[in-house]
Amino acid sequence: MFDDFYGLTARPFQLTPDPNFYFESITHRKALSYLGYGLAQGEGFIVITGEVGAGKSTLVAHLMRKIDPSQLTVGQIVTSNLDGEEMVHVAAQAFGIEVEAHDKAAALGAIEAFLQDEARAGRRCLLVVDESQNLSVEALEELRMLSNFQLGAHPLLQTLLLGQPEFKQVLAEHDQLEQLRQRVIAAHHLEAMEREEIEPYVTHRLQCVGWQGNPAFDQRVFAELHDATGGIPRRVNQVMSRLLLLGAVEQRTRIDSVMLSSIRKEMQDESAFPMAAPKPLARIEAAPAPGPIKHAFVPPPAPRARVEALLAERDAEIAELKQAVSELGQAPLEDRWSDRLSALEERVAEQDKAVRHVLSLLIDWLEGDAPRAAA
Repeated sequence: MFDDFYGLTARPFQLTPDPNFYFESITHRKALSYLGYGLAQGEGFIVITGEVGAGKSTLVAHLMRKIDPSQLTVGQIVTSNLDGEEMVHVAAQAFGIEVEAHDKAAALGAIEAFLQDEARAGRRCLLVVDESQNLSVEALEELRMLSNFQLGAHPLLQTLLLGQPEFKQVLAEHDQLEQLRQRVIAAHHLEAMEREEIEPYVTHRLQCVGWQGNPAFDQRVFAELHDATGGIPRRVNQVMSRLLLLGAVEQRTRIDSVMLSSIRKEMQDESAFPMAAPKPLARIEAAPAPGPIKHAFVPPPAPRARVEALLAERDAEIAELKQAVSELGQAPLEDRWSDRLSALEERVAEQDKAVRHVLSLLIDWLEGDAPRAAA
């Protein structure tokens, strides 16, 4: 709708990755440099991480357009919530390898044969795995094992792992991924765009679809757009699509900050707009358990001070009981009987005293009553 109103040839702010709209921000330029260096090495793993919507897939799509297929064969895996054996079969499918048998050994054999054929034909092989935070440790280990295939001293497979920030953290700290870490030859984390990059980003995408200055934008819009989106490209696209739609509905030729504020409130009311800026990662307190990387975070342990206090309390109670038992066992038998005898003697004495008192009263009564009977 708004593309017709503003005379655009297509929608400039789609949410799906499109290499035609690739914008080389500072962080994307660095990432591309790391990718180029890593691919030049021809071995090991390259890791690119970033927030959701940071532009990882667009970056890879842009890279794929630059690759010469006569020199590099690329297989891509998007669905990565897999276990180890599934990963092997999916890797085979990514390269178009048909595995007649369904077992893992057959798939590994077919992959190795394919990689060797490609090497003999003068082509290297790159496996791109998206959403790597969903991979299990077992699946990552299978990928590492695939990187062991060689033809002589020549490595046959290189792997590019794309993932969200938690993948970067787990890869850095998981104790079962040490061998994989040692094979990472290049890594980069895509940061958000800087404040001054928002305007070039917006105008770049508009120019890709024939923008001629209609609509125009107040300068405050770009600064507030960065505040609203944190500089995450996909969030910028979300807001800009709404903003241009509002402009077309109201037939505006200039977009101002009042319109942006209206869109922000509208999206917040719909709960469709995420937080403005990415938050820092929470640190993992313990090594993750085996399983999908995205589930590898373990609950925090009980507070140490509380545990130590409970243990001390338990030890004190045990010591007190031991002391009581010891004292009971060590008391002389004579002392225990002596105490008992003394108690009995006291009770006998009290009873004797009572009996004597009763007898005295009885004698007094009889002596007083006898003369009256004789008279």
